[in-house]
Amino acid sequence: MVEQITKGIRISVTSHFEGTFYKEQQINFAFGYNITIENQSPHSVQLLSRHWEILDALNIMEIVDGKGVIGQQPILQPGELHTYSSGCLLSAPFGAMRGYYTMTNFTTGNTFKVRIPTFKLHSPFALN
Repeated sequence: MVEQITKGIRISVTSHFEGTFYKEQQINFAFGYNITIENQSPHSVQLLSRHWEILDALNIMEIVDGKGVIGQQPILQPGELHTYSSGCLLSAPFGAMRGYYTMTNFTTGNTFKVRIPTFKLHSPFALN
């Protein structure tokens, strides 16, 4: 597990290999990840959007931007958690992801970025 705290928001990430499959005559490596967002600040906040940088071992980077996470823009009161699972496909058996969430603080009205720490994606057979 990797963790990062930004402005009182803790992001915890675990990842796992889900398998391989062929799509359009190309092998794909499927990975899943679980993210917990914990509001350790004294303020109510809302997750507005996400930004991902997905890099595989072949040096191919994919940028993904979008509203919320898995169709939700959760509001977190102080001490609350939001956990979700998602996944990605790589063209190589290992890579990494990193990014940030854009959130708003309901007390101040300000938006701010919360860093998602870099986490590795790797298939068991690709490790020494």
